Amino acid sequence: MRTVYLDCISGIAGDMALSALVDLGADPNYIISHLSKLPIDPFTMEFVKVDRRGITAKWLKLDFVNSGHMDVHVHSHDHDHHHGHDHSHDHSHGHDHHHVHAHSHGHDHHHGHDHSHDHSHDHDHHHGHAHSHAHSHAHSHEHSHEHRKASDILRMIEDSSLPNRVKLRSLSIFRLIAEAEGKIHGMNPADVHFHEVGAMDSILDVIGVCLALENLDAGKIIVSPVPTGTGKLRMAHGLYPIPAPATAELLRGVPLSPFTAKGELTTPTGAGIVKALAAGFGPLPAGTIDRIGYGAGTKDFEHPNVLRAILYQQEQQENKETIVVLEAQVDDSTGEMLGYAMEKLFEAGALDVYYTPVYMKKNRPGVLVSVLCRPADSDRCEETLLAETSTFGVRRSEWQRRALERQWIQVETPYGTVRVKQAIDGERIIRQSPEFEDAAHAARTSGIPLEAVYRKVYKRLKE
Repeated sequence: MRTVYLDCISGIAGDMALSALVDLGADPNYIISHLSKLPIDPFTMEFVKVDRRGITAKWLKLDFVNSGHMDVHVHSHDHDHHHGHDHSHDHSHGHDHHHVHAHSHGHDHHHGHDHSHDHSHDHDHHHGHAHSHAHSHAHSHEHSHEHRKASDILRMIEDSSLPNRVKLRSLSIFRLIAEAEGKIHGMNPADVHFHEVGAMDSILDVIGVCLALENLDAGKIIVSPVPTGTGKLRMAHGLYPIPAPATAELLRGVPLSPFTAKGELTTPTGAGIVKALAAGFGPLPAGTIDRIGYGAGTKDFEHPNVLRAILYQQEQQENKETIVVLEAQVDDSTGEMLGYAMEKLFEAGALDVYYTPVYMKKNRPGVLVSVLCRPADSDRCEETLLAETSTFGVRRSEWQRRALERQWIQVETPYGTVRVKQAIDGERIIRQSPEFEDAAHAARTSGIPLEAVYRKVYKRLKE
């Protein structure tokens, strides 16, 4: 399986990820040609060769064209906020640009520019012009920063001619970001205005990353632990902690790196890409490296501000792992108590919990409680068993199991989006199963039988 490993040396942002994948070998013309078909503002896209602390990397320069002149929004860390720039010029080599973060939830736009240009003599020029089909080509300065609702962006992707896997990945990223923003601001995710994470540059970043992965035919993405940075971030509401609230929400459940630096290393868009696309986290798995690419961030740190992307062929091996099996039998717990105990065990990290009817001494009917968990979660699960059931003791053993690789995809149906779990053995999909809760929600909201949702999902999987 062709696998891309994202090594978040200095965190991750949307433009860094796109630049790294282009440096890895993704064709910019393929990306731009698809982006140019979307109903968005005219733009030009250029991948510039720069130096970051001795590492040569690609850096994304994204410009929006307005009313016959170039309205330059030099794209930095895809910091999903309205832009405040002021100009300064440094005639050294390589482009550098410091982006001032201004998280704004209002509708006033002010633009100043802080650009330091060091002009590299090795530019990869790839220009793409995307013309909005809904508006004339005379775009005002304000129009290029139109606030779009999450539902509008999702609809735009769904109605597009993008490849199916690109659609699914892009939708997944934007949904997660919208849910994070909605939770923070106390609003319905569909109504979130993407003036922060949905600015034109970030829309191009997200879809561009998914197009780059498609062009590389990357079926699996593995991500290193993610550094977030430290300090404060100035937004419209004042000083906010780093990681920004949306970034922190998106990184729940994602392993974080102990490496840090003063400043924002990971943005909401970068966190959304990681959360939606990563099949796993950790060090580079066993395999053979094919190519390596570097995507540059804008700010100059004391360390190389780059994201490293590695394309490699993962070794085919039996996925054997060690799990802990915890057991206890009880004969004086009610069904309700056992049901509650199951919920708490899953919260404690159990991989599976099941109950087996047994007959105990003096022929008393009882229940054997079996818990499967990872070694790291075994103590917490054991404590939960002792606290939430009537048992006086817990047996523990270690087992070896072979597990098929698993990945999640999203399937669009007329009744809503349904996640599907796929079991993979090497290159083969052994089986796939719709997520019950998603299918049940679609059935309830649409007023149709659950079986009809399942049939539609399986039909879409065959298409």
